[in-house]
Amino acid sequence: MNGANLNVRRLSMGTSNDGAGGPIRAPVRPKPRRSASNQFDGVVEETDSRVLVLYAGGTIGMYNENGVYVSKPGYMHKLVRSLTMLHDEEYACQLEQTPEMKEKPFALPLSRGCHRVIYDIHEYSILKDSSNLNISDWVEMAEDIGRYYRMYDGFVILHGTDTMAYTSSALSFMLENLGKPVILTGAQVPLPELRSDGRDNMLGAIYIAGHYVIPEVTLYFNDKLYRGNRSAKVSCESFHCFDSLNFPPLVSMAVNIVVEWGNIFRPNTLESLNVHSSMESQVGLLRLFPGITKETVEAFLSPPLKGVVMQTYGVGNGPDERVDLIQAIKEATQRGVLIINCTQCAKGSVSATYRTGMALLDAGVVPGCDITPEAALTKLCYILGKKELSHAQQLELLGRNLRGEIKTTVENSQSLTLKDSKLIRAVVDTLRINTTKEIKAVQDALFVPMMCAAAKNGDLASLKHFKSCGGDFTLADYDGRTPLHQAASTKNIEVVQYLLENGCSVHQKDSFGNTPFFESIRCKNIEVIKLIKKTGGHLMHSCANETGTILCHAAALDDSATLEAFHIAGVDVNSTDYCGNTPLHVAVRKGSEASIRFLLEAGADTTVKDSHNATALCIAKEQGVEDIVKLLQGVVIS
Repeated sequence: MNGANLNVRRLSMGTSNDGAGGPIRAPVRPKPRRSASNQFDGVVEETDSRVLVLYAGGTIGMYNENGVYVSKPGYMHKLVRSLTMLHDEEYACQLEQTPEMKEKPFALPLSRGCHRVIYDIHEYSILKDSSNLNISDWVEMAEDIGRYYRMYDGFVILHGTDTMAYTSSALSFMLENLGKPVILTGAQVPLPELRSDGRDNMLGAIYIAGHYVIPEVTLYFNDKLYRGNRSAKVSCESFHCFDSLNFPPLVSMAVNIVVEWGNIFRPNTLESLNVHSSMESQVGLLRLFPGITKETVEAFLSPPLKGVVMQTYGVGNGPDERVDLIQAIKEATQRGVLIINCTQCAKGSVSATYRTGMALLDAGVVPGCDITPEAALTKLCYILGKKELSHAQQLELLGRNLRGEIKTTVENSQSLTLKDSKLIRAVVDTLRINTTKEIKAVQDALFVPMMCAAAKNGDLASLKHFKSCGGDFTLADYDGRTPLHQAASTKNIEVVQYLLENGCSVHQKDSFGNTPFFESIRCKNIEVIKLIKKTGGHLMHSCANETGTILCHAAALDDSATLEAFHIAGVDVNSTDYCGNTPLHVAVRKGSEASIRFLLEAGADTTVKDSHNATALCIAKEQGVEDIVKLLQGVVIS
């Protein structure tokens, strides 16, 4: 299955009338903040974050009409604008807005750290109860995230609760090499109701997506952020309707926000985001029960079924004395059906510690460890959708931990002791510290600046030592800079690669709003730029005017090295500054011949006109610079 024919629902931009409009637009951005301590030709990446909210339907956006909850297109936009905890109208009015925009963006109130989250809400043209969602809807959501991935820092999906665990599990597999937060949330009671849980859920999800780089598909409910493929709906009446019984929450929102950074599942690859949209639909759930007949099992496992989640007793036990059932299962696996063993218990893990469990293992059933039924089913859809893989390769993937959906033998195996570091031990002894929590705090406080210094100095051996001692490369120093920020400003490609392979995020911003990718461009480290770009690093599309300004400034100074760095980073050399000038216009005016040559080789368009309706060739002729006229005419002739 692919997304080419899934045109039933389309994202639309809300308007002041009914919420239905054109396609998704580029996000607006606040006026840029600048910092004298971290300048790059006077321009830095903005510090405010941008989040895209995809509204798929569900209780959260419904209202009571004659005793029945119903959805209405455009209603969500008007409702959110009336809720001050979710929208700061005064600040939103100050944001830059282009003439084609039909609606101002939304803005959360200023957070304690003086950080602002700007967000857009885009609703699907058909709002669905989650009970009506299917695989094609998963594909559409995944492809929408992929399509607008470069425009936003994070994504929130407003979704019905009934099948939210299925959607979060499916998206976790479909969004390969994810580097940004994707959070699903919803409500048990609609937003306009007095006692709605939706307001806190929506606020919490957008807040986390805009403040923290948690590169997972997660689910936020009742002040807890859970890993999406570890979650299950446990109540249809309580506000605590989701839980993750086999894995702790990633974030707990109370008076203080506690992020369990050590539990975050991070990609350890040098590949960028890939949306896998081919999902197999011929899968099913088979729950064993006492007295189940051979005929029932054979009928269920018969073609065209290709994958099965078998929910067994206890720790994965089946009726080993039922030779007829075991034989039917074995015949199915030998025929190529993928079967994964999942316990019927809400908490616990499958293991072959009993003879009854070994019988299923011998029949070709893959142990699912502590995977949830929702994650197991969507994992089958994902793996069977990889048609290029052999049956043996699909079996191997089914038993492997792909997105943190099952526990591993090394999970949480590291424990902090006084032997981790002589320096830590000395500080601990001096301060008379004796609790694990306090020791960890000391380690983080001391390790971070030392790790950043090691990265800056290209000291790979020290970084490896810090890693073995429990050092967390995702932590930042007082300027919000991680070891990857420091390494990206150098030409030490080996250190950058090591940090990327050990979970460092290319999207994490420092206190000035700059990512490691921007640092590599600022320092003109070409090989580092190429590596981080391959891993998914990019500049926001909404920063076009600012990057255009930087390029124009570089062209004026005949700084072809800066032009080359931005070009390799993927920036269009035809980007314009706030006055409509391209770098080529400026280079011609300044007579920067080296920059002109580079820009022409990089694909600069000589026919583009500036705000005075003049092309670069017209400017050169007006100035009477014959060499540059010939250079430009040569490009035009060829």
